[in-house]
Amino acid sequence: MESTTTAARTAKRAQAANTASGPRWLRWAKVAVFVAAWYPLARIVFFGMTDRLGANPIEFITRSTGLWTLVFLCITLAVTPLRRLTGWNALLRFRRMLGLYTFFYAVLHFTTYIWFDKWFDVAAMLKDVGKRPFITVGFAAFVLLIPLAVTSTKAMARKLGRRWQSLHRLIYAIGVLAILHFWWMKAGKHDLVLPKIYGAIMLALLGWRVAVWLKSRLRARVKA
Repeated sequence: MESTTTAARTAKRAQAANTASGPRWLRWAKVAVFVAAWYPLARIVFFGMTDRLGANPIEFITRSTGLWTLVFLCITLAVTPLRRLTGWNALLRFRRMLGLYTFFYAVLHFTTYIWFDKWFDVAAMLKDVGKRPFITVGFAAFVLLIPLAVTSTKAMARKLGRRWQSLHRLIYAIGVLAILHFWWMKAGKHDLVLPKIYGAIMLALLGWRVAVWLKSRLRARVKA
């Protein structure tokens, strides 16, 4: 009798662990996304090893890491709308990973600027801030990303409670700042094709959230 009870408890624990980690396909999907997210960095390394970074390698790396930061930011913001529209709740399992990759490429973008471009020359960086506003908004977006990355774990979410959700709404401000950074940077070269595309994507992602919020407020008023 005792062995039967022990076996039942073991089975329940195994079932609970399997439920927490998700189905097997989800684990493999997460591995695939994890590996695929290294492509932008692998591409830069490969181009560097084969002398294909162009006449200005630092500019190439800066632009590439900046663009991929924006790409991952858009993908991260797209998770919730896609989950609600499709009903695929498993998509939420990818959001934290995608958010951390956004921060990862933002760090590479920022590090390339302050290290390889400016060689930690504070005076030169301050001059850039005053002369080129797109650097100011880009730096602001990067600073706002830091607390989101630090508090991305489940333990921090439990510790902060409701404040965690409020804090992570900073992602919306980061999205706006990122588009401004990209737009103003490209405006100097009169090349707004990509900024317009990503601006439209960001507008759709944030506009959807505003629409959902307004709809919930309207329903609350009707019920009241």
